[in-house]
Amino acid sequence: MNTVLTIAGSDCSAGAGIQADLKTILAHGAYGISVVTALTAQNTMGVLKVAEVEPEFIGMQMDAVFTDLAPRAVKVGMIVGAEAVHVISQRLKKYAAKQVVIDTVMVSTSGSRLMEDEALECAQEELFPFAALLTPNLPEIERLTGITVTNAQEMQRAASTAAKRFGCAVLCKGGHLANEADDLLYDSGQFYWMRAPRIANPNTHGTGCTLSAAIACELAEGRNMPDAVSRAKQYVAGAILDGLDLGAGRGPLNHGYAFFPSGR
Repeated sequence: MNTVLTIAGSDCSAGAGIQADLKTILAHGAYGISVVTALTAQNTMGVLKVAEVEPEFIGMQMDAVFTDLAPRAVKVGMIVGAEAVHVISQRLKKYAAKQVVIDTVMVSTSGSRLMEDEALECAQEELFPFAALLTPNLPEIERLTGITVTNAQEMQRAASTAAKRFGCAVLCKGGHLANEADDLLYDSGQFYWMRAPRIANPNTHGTGCTLSAAIACELAEGRNMPDAVSRAKQYVAGAILDGLDLGAGRGPLNHGYAFFPSGR
């Protein structure tokens, strides 16, 4: 069984972060292991408070899993501060981490800021060089490149700019576009459009976390990047289409829809 590591924040409502990642990894038939970077008090209506885990302890968690369980792929999500970014980058280098998928979590779905400016600068210099793939949404790719994105041509320009700047594949997520939910992968000099209709379901809490974790699982299976992204996107679409409706705000996906449909 493949081991897949998630390095991310904890979501006590279990729709995003570590909890969503572990459910996604299990749904893909892999064994999920985790390193917690932050604790959040949140639910479907928003984030109430964030408590950062001490960077030294983040490093100890990474030492524990890498020296024993040897992950085949790594998903990196929420990191609050620059020192935590530095520690994580050091450990990824020390253990020659494979197939690192970085979800550039800067702001939550509800609008709460989750990453300090200094941490983002540090991530671009120290963390992103270890990435096989970055998965920014449109506001994030705009911040990383300075390119305003409102259409397909601008998505292509932003994705290729980020890929060349950071030396990895880039999946530019189009969920913020007006009429469609098309994502754009730029990998090894080629564009791959991942077309998909917009699903009429407001319960999309944790979609980005789920997608990046699913891609890491597919890469752990040995799939190439376009196939891994395509298959992961299909999984997320199924989890949204299931129609799970929990909470008073933006509810979570059903990560186990293939085994336990919410309507049964």
